[in-house]
Amino acid sequence: MIRDAIESSARLLLAFGALVLSAPATPAATHGIAMHGEPALPPDFEHLPYADPNAIPGGKVRIGLAGAFDSLNPFNLKSGSTAQGINGNVIQSLLARSNDEPFTLYGLVARSIETDDAREHVTFRLDPRAHFSDGAPLTSADVIFSFELLKTKGRPQQRIAYGLVKRAEAPDAQTVTFDLTGAKDRELPLILGLMPVLPEHATDVEHFTDASLKPPIGSGPYVIAEVEPGSRLVLKRDPNYWGKDLPLQRGLYNFNEIGIEYFRDGNALFEAFKAGLVDYREETSTARWASGYDFPAARDGRIVLETLKSPGPKGLEGFVFNLRREPFADIRLREALGLMFDFEWVDANLYSGLYTRTKSFFDESELSSSGRPASEAERALLAPFPGAVRADILEGRWTPPVHDGTGRDREPARRALELLAQAGWKLVDNALVKDGAPLAFEIMVTNRDQERLALFYADSLRRIGVAASVRLVDEVQYQRRRQKFEFDVMIGNWAASASPGNEQRMRWGSASAAQEGSFNLAGASSPAIDALIAALVAARGHEDFVAAVRAYDRVLLSGFYVVPLFHASKQWIAHSTKLARPQTLPRYSPLFGATLDSWWRTEP
Repeated sequence: MIRDAIESSARLLLAFGALVLSAPATPAATHGIAMHGEPALPPDFEHLPYADPNAIPGGKVRIGLAGAFDSLNPFNLKSGSTAQGINGNVIQSLLARSNDEPFTLYGLVARSIETDDAREHVTFRLDPRAHFSDGAPLTSADVIFSFELLKTKGRPQQRIAYGLVKRAEAPDAQTVTFDLTGAKDRELPLILGLMPVLPEHATDVEHFTDASLKPPIGSGPYVIAEVEPGSRLVLKRDPNYWGKDLPLQRGLYNFNEIGIEYFRDGNALFEAFKAGLVDYREETSTARWASGYDFPAARDGRIVLETLKSPGPKGLEGFVFNLRREPFADIRLREALGLMFDFEWVDANLYSGLYTRTKSFFDESELSSSGRPASEAERALLAPFPGAVRADILEGRWTPPVHDGTGRDREPARRALELLAQAGWKLVDNALVKDGAPLAFEIMVTNRDQERLALFYADSLRRIGVAASVRLVDEVQYQRRRQKFEFDVMIGNWAASASPGNEQRMRWGSASAAQEGSFNLAGASSPAIDALIAALVAARGHEDFVAAVRAYDRVLLSGFYVVPLFHASKQWIAHSTKLARPQTLPRYSPLFGATLDSWWRTEP
């Protein structure tokens, strides 16, 4: 009996040991989280690589922007434009991004994050020192409040992402947990980490989505000090900012005051810079960069001109067709219209030859499909969707058409007319006609540079019988029409991330095609697009991720939703000699923020 008891006890011990070994490990709290792999910075990092901890705090900076604003509510979904500079400066999130890594977040309002290997649960531990600018403590109740509010009344991309969460709980004042089972979205913990934290005690829930000029209360380093509706916003450093000594913040937010001035158009903004009313400018006009900086402040050395390498993937800008309107539902027509854009003439005559034609939604990066035959992994992802990718795009051979640069190249016009004929269009008396109706549409633009480019494109289209008109509208009308998809063709811009993810659903996902305010300008709705967005979000390793993004790029290119324009491989900036920046620039966002978060002032 004694022997049997010993053997029985041994079996129990072995069974218990096996159970312990097979049980899932409790997630450990970490200082950060990366979309793929591990954070590059150790838990005891002192500051971000591109922040100078010896930066001199103080002084003012004057930022200039074109356009206007009629709201201080960054969550405004009504017509109008929200002032820039609020998110990050005034309202901060649980975690914050390092612009030196593709997609890695480190602790901010939350000092740590815990998640399991499958990323089906995530826990944030808040910094007990965190408080809002009015002195009220920031607790887990504010996080839950923000989550629930943004899930129901936030921007469309927030409602979609937060809607995937099964349950949100706050077991104590500094802990928030999210149950993500069933979401099958490895990016979701990071999306939640970027959630802005709003004060429950100072948020008007009933009017949350309305345009408002009431300064919001946040937990960030600045408060809104002055507002001149439409023209001026002044941010002042909060002397009681709780997070000034955090490693993530060290060397950042150095100005005591940030003045953001709005100007009616780009020319007025440039004149203000020349007159010394603005301290910093990022130049986007090649013609102006080539010949427009010969003015007194530049000649006298009061202005510094710099050409910086533009890192990371280059996004895509182009004329986007609104597929919600006839006749743009026909892919043959879209491809034909794209053939008529003469980049070679435009670049030589309008832009001093400084631009590169864009060939991919992720150009100049490993994520681009251009020039690369599809891998076996890509083909496997695309197999359920035969015909979603053209053969030349699958093989990496497709590029936008190359013209002879005369502005009158006949070969692209001949090919365009062949495609249009296949789609049922006939050239009658120099006009394209189908079922008795001419091919006519409007290109909406919002500034003179866009207008000039659109007028040239419209003239090229006229050569094949297309009646395209150009309409210049002000910023407010432009935003309203864009949000409501009230346009035929417009110039869209899809900035590229080194780690594309959930945001792609709001750009190209089927569910966003009918969502007012989304960035699915084309109205694209494709099972292949949806599946590949799901694949890139679910990718666990770098190779799988790259394959998913390249396959996704191929499907977008095959849709001919956009006539690709061009991009600059360099970044051109001009600024006052009284401003300084760190020598080390972040890899994926060289200037780090529209308000120059890592810069400082060297002279009054």
